[in-house]
Amino acid sequence: MDQRPVWLPETWLSPDGEPVGCHDKLAVLKDNLDELRDMAQDALEDAVVMGCDEQQMRKVLADLVATLDKPFA
Repeated sequence: MDQRPVWLPETWLSPDGEPVGCHDKLAVLKDNLDELRDMAQDALEDAVVMGCDEQQMRKVLADLVATLDKPFA
């Protein structure tokens, strides 16, 4: 059995605080985050190989996530 990555929430919550239980929805969330993590890992490694500061790149990645638009506002 696969172990849950530490960055993946144990329980996904809806905006009203109720757990999201649909297996298909949970699978899509995990797949999307796995793909995003792989892309972020590649970007971090590329930046370091090209001589950029690792901590600066980590901050850039965190800032990028912080600037995502709220969907369906």
